[in-house]
Amino acid sequence: MPRLIKLENGVAGFADDSFVHVTDEDAIPETGDVILSLARFQAEGDALLSSNSRRVGVRIESNEEVEALAYDLPRLAVVAVAFPKFRDGRAYTSARLLRERFNYQGEVRAVGDVLQEQAGFMVRCGMDAFEPADGAGPEVWTKAANRFRHVYQRAADARPVAFEERSA
Repeated sequence: MPRLIKLENGVAGFADDSFVHVTDEDAIPETGDVILSLARFQAEGDALLSSNSRRVGVRIESNEEVEALAYDLPRLAVVAVAFPKFRDGRAYTSARLLRERFNYQGEVRAVGDVLQEQAGFMVRCGMDAFEPADGAGPEVWTKAANRFRHVYQRAADARPVAFEERSA
């Protein structure tokens, strides 16, 4: 099981993960925080959210639309965006939509084939927690997330773009 890395103020560190990934075939534990598939959340989410004894998260696969969560986002603690392969970039779009279009303030977690080489791009799109598949530690993730000093496009991280820095 990958360890959870969270990025706060540009510094990555290991974090305690109270969430259990529950597959569609598994029974939902009686207690504890859970991350469910979108399909299972749509079927059982209201019942889970109505109990105040746990936090609920949803896993969005790359072929699923994050818009399906729009109504429930204020009640979700985590949205886990899945990278089935490192070459599949649809999770970046999901993260950016969560942050910019839906103003989601909870945790956006990268899961699946998550590699430290992607850290800078993930942070720019609004991801703030990572389950690295490559076993990289927090020091490597801090370095990778802050690799580039200047950026040339606006993104969910609200960093000033290079031409604004030059004119300041």
